[in-house]
Amino acid sequence: MTEELDEFALEQQAVELIRGSRRRIDAELSKVIIGQSDVIEQMLISLFAGGHCLITGAPGLAKTLLVRSIAQVFDLKFQRIQFTPDLMPADITGTEILEQAADGHRKMQFVKGPIFGNMILADEINRTPPKTQAALLEAMQEHQVTIAGVRYPLDEPFFVLATQNPIEMEGTYPLPEAQLDRFMFNVLIDYLPEDDEVSVVQQTTSRKPAPIKSLFNGEDVRRFHDVVQKVPIAENVVRYAVRLAAASRPGQPTTPGFINDWVSWGAGTRAAQYAVLGAKARALLNGRSHATSDDIKALVAPVLRHRILVGYRAEAEGISVDQVIRRLLETIEPPK
Repeated sequence: MTEELDEFALEQQAVELIRGSRRRIDAELSKVIIGQSDVIEQMLISLFAGGHCLITGAPGLAKTLLVRSIAQVFDLKFQRIQFTPDLMPADITGTEILEQAADGHRKMQFVKGPIFGNMILADEINRTPPKTQAALLEAMQEHQVTIAGVRYPLDEPFFVLATQNPIEMEGTYPLPEAQLDRFMFNVLIDYLPEDDEVSVVQQTTSRKPAPIKSLFNGEDVRRFHDVVQKVPIAENVVRYAVRLAAASRPGQPTTPGFINDWVSWGAGTRAAQYAVLGAKARALLNGRSHATSDDIKALVAPVLRHRILVGYRAEAEGISVDQVIRRLLETIEPPK
């Protein structure tokens, strides 16, 4: 009984910590990041829910700076891997080398690769061949790497934030849909409004940014994962998430006509799972004790963006994935 009470007290403490953290996190990040509030919220939700993120944006939009800054706020070990066509799996996971001990005997010694960190930035993941991509994606799924038959667990908490450049497709290896599905969100970083861009230029050309303070640690993040999963959510809200994912699949009895016309492949069950988990984290971040359909609607785009594959007809008509998602939200009614 005492252990249960202690666990409940820790959970309540974590809930209050999350509720009171949003303003403090924003204050620290604003020292180096201007604007991009939706992007920051989605990345924090992913962090609190324990999911991985795919980040899509043109060069020069501070993707690396943002990820490193979030790692500093949470006092997490940050590792950056630049993906190139000649990158090998061992360059990510590590490898065994032959070492000579003091007694003269030789033995194999495992040298850890950059995957052994808490927050991994996989920069331009689509620039490396599928074999190397698979080495990273296996680590994402299993939180371990296997070298010469020996399993090495990764540090916890463990997050992968992979970037891809949407404007340079020559010499790239796009991730297959089955691998994309392992990412919780596809976060889209766009250009800033003019006033924010002016502020960025003024700030970065006049002074050095103030150092970012660490507000949490890895153990706090692990507690957040447990708390987020226990946030209440009504069955009709969960059903709403399931219906949105199911409606994106062409060829089903209840599929809307525009999906059959525009979509060649829709979202699986994992989309609804991540939408619900993200809704719970969003509710806590915004100071609420339960998730609602508004939380689901706010996260539908980053959840579905990389799980819906548009067909040739949509491409011919200039219909984007985000337009399909907006049409889905207009078609599938939320619970009353």
